[in-house]
Amino acid sequence: MRTDQEGAVHGETGHGDTGDGPRARGGGEAVIVRAPTEARNSGTYDIDLLPAIGVLRQINAEDTTVPAAVGAVLPELARAVELGLAALESGAAIHYFGAGTSGRIAAQDAAELPPTYGIPPEWVVAHHAGGGDALARAVEGIEDDWEAGRADAADVRAGALAVGLAASGRTPYVGGALEAARERGATTVLISANPEAPLGRDVDVHVGMNTGAEVIAGSTRMKAGTAQKLALNAFSTAVMVRSGRTYSNLMVGVDASNAKLRGRVVTILVQATGMPERECADALTAAHGDTRVALVSLLADVDAASAARALATSRGRVRDALADLGVAADPH
Repeated sequence: MRTDQEGAVHGETGHGDTGDGPRARGGGEAVIVRAPTEARNSGTYDIDLLPAIGVLRQINAEDTTVPAAVGAVLPELARAVELGLAALESGAAIHYFGAGTSGRIAAQDAAELPPTYGIPPEWVVAHHAGGGDALARAVEGIEDDWEAGRADAADVRAGALAVGLAASGRTPYVGGALEAARERGATTVLISANPEAPLGRDVDVHVGMNTGAEVIAGSTRMKAGTAQKLALNAFSTAVMVRSGRTYSNLMVGVDASNAKLRGRVVTILVQATGMPERECADALTAAHGDTRVALVSLLADVDAASAARALATSRGRVRDALADLGVAADPH
């Protein structure tokens, strides 16, 4: 359901043109966004009079408030993590939707998960308003298209999780995507920098971080963007940890697909087992580059085939595979 603000963006209030309100350049209705991110920061009134070091100090002082804003919503973020885990365990996917800075943060997060944790790219999919062209160059106005968001959510299926990112919490593109995702039987999460976000009323979980006014009024690529980056990094990392893609604090989903990654994986195996590099490298070769197979093989003192079978029955979780083989895990 569109909020009043979304109706203004679309030039309608339910069934027709509003007929009033300020006209935006290009003929559309102008929307006055009343959100904390749009307020004026009383601490930076004179920022344009400062030397470079003064400007940077004010920016830095405001940036230090962001982690606390994220920390205040960790219970909500934890609920989102459990929804993400449930989606993946059901065989569905996690979908990110965002525009502008929010969409770029989402795209970066999704792109970095496969090489970091060895997951298929279809597990976490990012949708950016305007598509790939809008990632590198701003496409003005596309975020105001509710129907574009609905269209981009066409491949969301029942059991999936749709995560919308919007600093103000009212971006029409994100609203349309979340609406369509709900209709398709997906659970929905909104990550915003507005605790009273309009779109937060209809989602399963709203992670509404109160980052307050920006150093430069309305420049939500600053604190709001940083908060979204922190929240999404934490969300996806926690989902990966909870889904068994790590052993202790080590990345064991990495596949050694090139020389650099092979060296990194050997280091991980040494750290996890305390065994010599040569022995770890040999185990990795026997495991055909599969880090978890090599790790279970080393820790349980079994061949790669036995390690692979144990991992298959434990859904890829190293600790569970070791337990099935009668080995007590001790990653310290």
